[in-house]
Amino acid sequence: MVESDAFDDLDRALVHALQLDGRAPFSRIARVLGVSDQTVARRYTRLRTTGAIRVLGLTDPAAVGDVVWLVRVRCLPDAALAVAEALARRTDTSWVSVLSDGTEVAASTRAASGQDSDTLLLRKLPQTPRVVGVSAHCVLHEYFGGEQSLVHKSDTLTDEQVERLRPPAARRPEGPRRPVGAEDRKLLDALVRDGRTPLTELAAATGWSQSTVRRRMAELRADGTLYFDVDYSTQMFRQGVRATMWLSVRPSDLAATGQTLADHPEVAFACATTGSKNLLATVVCADVPALYTYLTTRIAELPAVRDMEISPILRRIKGPGALLSPPSRVPWRAS
Repeated sequence: MVESDAFDDLDRALVHALQLDGRAPFSRIARVLGVSDQTVARRYTRLRTTGAIRVLGLTDPAAVGDVVWLVRVRCLPDAALAVAEALARRTDTSWVSVLSDGTEVAASTRAASGQDSDTLLLRKLPQTPRVVGVSAHCVLHEYFGGEQSLVHKSDTLTDEQVERLRPPAARRPEGPRRPVGAEDRKLLDALVRDGRTPLTELAAATGWSQSTVRRRMAELRADGTLYFDVDYSTQMFRQGVRATMWLSVRPSDLAATGQTLADHPEVAFACATTGSKNLLATVVCADVPALYTYLTTRIAELPAVRDMEISPILRRIKGPGALLSPPSRVPWRAS
């Protein structure tokens, strides 16, 4: 594990800059941060090669016609890690974690249709030995997440620096977007592994010229199909405790409560879901006492919350992008 004191303010400022614009030239970042181009390039290389950060090019699910499901898998005590690793190997999953007492796995999965999700969610997992229960919850609305990030709540950069680095806002088209084609998929597959893949490599992957790559990438960003995210070490921002929080909220107050959660500095993700617990949030705190304080103050003050379930995240197996490191063992397959 990388200790938090291995990072400094410049490292955190670089992460914030890349979260604002994952493909910003190092020269522009350097000007805003007040350091040399070489310093930014050297810091990025160190953080990238040590696994402290990854810049990822991701797609908005609605833009490509995907439905997002949150899956909870209850396992026997000796099976959770194996199930989590098997889920992490799938290309349609993200945010795979082992929760609570080590007997529950949580994951996010995307499917182009209900039929596509049936194999994993409704048939494959319940029939798996040592899996004792599965529930799947459709994401109805996202209040915070995606191209938004907890880094933006860190105040690492000043408002003036943020404005200098922030790219133009995506303009969601009123009509249908231009469909994402097979060649686009080649571009997106490369960016999901490394959002800063050079134009020369993107051109080779797609068979396009560099100017065509640049133009199509700009189009996908402009209409909100493509955005960039930074997967970073939690030690960098001293984020010691993560937990998933399932809330039961009165339907008439769901939107307002979800937006209130989105504004909390502790909330990294918040969405409305199907199920008896209709509001989910991922909460990040410095330590267990800070988590307790958050629950007994900010959450306790929400009048519409009728019930709550909270599960600490014991181990994250996969984040928002592709799984680059192979799991430690392969005792079970989810494919």
